[in-house]
Amino acid sequence: MNKWMKIAYEEAITGMSANHGGPFGAVIIKDNKVIAAAHNQVLKSKDPTAHAEINVIRKASKILNNFDLSDCTLYTTCQPCPMCLGAIFWARIKVVYYGATKADAAKGGFDDHRFYEMMAGKNNEVSLKQIDHQENAELFQQWNKKTDAQQY
Repeated sequence: MNKWMKIAYEEAITGMSANHGGPFGAVIIKDNKVIAAAHNQVLKSKDPTAHAEINVIRKASKILNNFDLSDCTLYTTCQPCPMCLGAIFWARIKVVYYGATKADAAKGGFDDHRFYEMMAGKNNEVSLKQIDHQENAELFQQWNKKTDAQQY
């Protein structure tokens, strides 16, 4: 097993053994060094966003004092779900190695096909309704006027 994936794997085992959440672990590497490792903590934290990838991105960003992780590599025990892919994009991580596939995850009870269907416009499980557009769109004008705004 790849040495970095082994760390992610051990995180998954740790999380499962402690009943913190599902069988997911992740590690972020920079300059051939471990920056952070994490596992799924959805059950422990009662937070549906506490996936291993999200947790490790949060830890690494705090450790590196930077939201831009473009010079880091992510190893995760499973193909990232759409939410985690979003976080990976926002963190600007360019390379992700994963072990199990989303099909493997679905067989284990972690089926995220409905998220992909919604993004493709084939699922209306969540009703998205726009209200108060003008007022809320103006927030971006206010943001763009800030002299101390930091783009990310």
